[in-house]
Amino acid sequence: MKRGKNYQGVFEAIDAKKMYTPEEAIAFVKEHKMAKFDESVEVHMHLSINPKKSDEAVRATVILPHGTGRSLRVAVVTSTQEKEAKDAKADVVGGEDVIADIKEGKVNAGKDFDVLVATPEMMPKLALIAKILGPKGLMPSPKTETVTPKIAETVEALKKGKKASFKNDDSSNVHVSIGKLSFTAEQLAENYAVFVETVNKAKSETHKGKLIETISLCSTMGPSLKIKA
Repeated sequence: MKRGKNYQGVFEAIDAKKMYTPEEAIAFVKEHKMAKFDESVEVHMHLSINPKKSDEAVRATVILPHGTGRSLRVAVVTSTQEKEAKDAKADVVGGEDVIADIKEGKVNAGKDFDVLVATPEMMPKLALIAKILGPKGLMPSPKTETVTPKIAETVEALKKGKKASFKNDDSSNVHVSIGKLSFTAEQLAENYAVFVETVNKAKSETHKGKLIETISLCSTMGPSLKIKA
């Protein structure tokens, strides 16, 4: 795919032989803004896991001190805390009625909400729509703290963009946005450090050796810079 002149100019400014520090990479992407909109700053990691082994999977939630800069649309399925969910400004709230609406397509998973939070007693009932939620990565899980009795706290964190869930894909990669280019360099660096620490803590006990093999950082529209893992 042929890239535009702006992209090529930024790409040529990167030292391909250099392993950048996080601070250097953040300074670079902030200096070389590519788009008119406020681009996200993305971190992409390749992990030394076997993605076919479920006991090596990396899946967790990170609480970024300065947030992602993106407010998520949150759906809550509960039989006990509908008021708490509504007070916390959840976008979709209900119990078995919401499950039925998702099953019938009246509520569209991925379009009407970005994340689904459930209280523990509702998990057996969500089996009815597991085939809808699972492929879209929307099935609630204790590992991502989306199965929780702390509905108000969880919804508020998601709505403010503080909480981001991640898991490895089929190629052993993990991707997360750590903020926006409008954030200060210090805010992005703090978010980056917390994300790396969280990934390392999510390493399974069965996996041996170093978890993170490679790290790259980029803006939404810009080329990637390699960071020392």
